[in-house]
Amino acid sequence: MKKSIIFTFIFILLTTLFVNAQANEEIEEPKSYSETAIVMSAEKIEEQMNSVEPIEQTQQVKLEITSGKYKGESFEIINVLSGNYAFDIPVKVGDKVVVVIEELEDYNIQVSIVEYVRKDYIVYLCIVFVILILLVGRMKGLKATITLALTMFAIVKILLPMILKGVNPIPITILIAVGITIITMFIIGGFNSKSIAAIAGTTGGVLTAGLIAYWIGSKVRLTGLGSEEATMLLYIPQGVKFNFRSLLFSGIIIGSLGAVMDIGMSIASAMEEIYKANQDMTRKELFTSGMNVGKDVMGTMTNTLILAYTGSSIPLLLLFMAYETSMIKILNLDMVATEIIRSLAGSIGLILTIPITALVASTLMKSKKNQTDA
Repeated sequence: MKKSIIFTFIFILLTTLFVNAQANEEIEEPKSYSETAIVMSAEKIEEQMNSVEPIEQTQQVKLEITSGKYKGESFEIINVLSGNYAFDIPVKVGDKVVVVIEELEDYNIQVSIVEYVRKDYIVYLCIVFVILILLVGRMKGLKATITLALTMFAIVKILLPMILKGVNPIPITILIAVGITIITMFIIGGFNSKSIAAIAGTTGGVLTAGLIAYWIGSKVRLTGLGSEEATMLLYIPQGVKFNFRSLLFSGIIIGSLGAVMDIGMSIASAMEEIYKANQDMTRKELFTSGMNVGKDVMGTMTNTLILAYTGSSIPLLLLFMAYETSMIKILNLDMVATEIIRSLAGSIGLILTIPITALVASTLMKSKKNQTDA
């Protein structure tokens, strides 16, 4: 009796495992790989007609995979073109493309062209950029390259992953911004009064820009969803519930950090050179000199921020002009208000960097001189 019960239990267990295995095989999704390929041959684009108008364009293409599991294998595919310039990928012989390879049931493989390979020229441009920095700047250029690498590492490997895990963007962005500022200034300028003043001015200016943007954004009820990319974050597989207004704050801090660091170091460096030339200057005279330098730099750097944000919005501005949209409607749109607040808050932070840097630099430099005299 016991043996029959045991055999029955084993039979049920094996049957259950078999059924589950079959179910898993049935619902198993096809594997897909993103790889690179080169176009070996490409026929002329043909139009498939219906009774009214062309419904699609096709192109017979032969590809050779150049990376991954199927490297060296060739596939002949039909490249379907919809007629939409934004999404179509027409190819010719010799083109390097990104393909998606899907392993379907019954060992069938489906290959689709999804994008051109662009990374090669991006890498070439980066190499030229680094070479020019090193040739022109020499040791300073090497330091600039190191700080740039550290900045990218901090953003890509620390800031973005932590935000993606659901961490509040505001404190982590502030810490990253301050950390980047301290490292950059000390590497570029060394451990001295100039660097400390530049750090103080940059930190004050950037935090002011972020706080103003966050406060005004709350008052005008910005959603933080003014861009298409922000809206797409609502559907990411991680299921993170973002505070999009905080993300806007984070973006303003990071976006204005470079320009604010530039003006902070420019003022502090100029004040140091002025003070070396005339160490009899009073603290007030030194502060005034720093403010004069800042005023000259302020105009161009403010234009830099405004033009940077405007340049990225040219297609949108052209749409408004083409459809003769009223100014009242334009200024009250979420996406437009977001960009205006972003650029103005960054510019305000940049302007406030000038007196902060000049005040700290004049105080530290005169204090150091008094200590030396004593």
